[in-house]
Amino acid sequence: MIVYELACAHSHRFEGWFASADDYERQRQSTMIRCPVCDDAGIERRPSANVQVGRATVPAAAAEVEPKPNNIAVSGQAELLKKLRQLVSGADDVGVAFADEARKIHYEEVPQRSIRGQATSDEAEELRDEGIDFMSLPSFLTRDLQ
Repeated sequence: MIVYELACAHSHRFEGWFASADDYERQRQSTMIRCPVCDDAGIERRPSANVQVGRATVPAAAAEVEPKPNNIAVSGQAELLKKLRQLVSGADDVGVAFADEARKIHYEEVPQRSIRGQATSDEAEELRDEGIDFMSLPSFLTRDLQ
């Protein structure tokens, strides 16, 4: 098993576990490796401080008890992604009226609630100038909701 430090084109860093260097390269070239933050497929290896020299031997009894770190990390990431998608799907989809609805909520003209929708770059800049907090969602959180 090889552990690589990876980063997407947006500089989100994460680690990947691969059976071999060839396995990593095959998955990267077929865009199977994607950033867990923004879903970008432009992945590159980064220098890593994790250096292994030789193989450590683990007594058989200890090997049976130790959890596999990769399974824990993947399980935690999958659960987090599931919860994020639930939050996004539970928000009211206001479509292109996002900027107007965000203002109404901010200025307490309507009850506070979670919303999602689309805004132009000019509308987004105006919202920021008014001190209205919002965030752009990566497509992997919203692609199954349309």
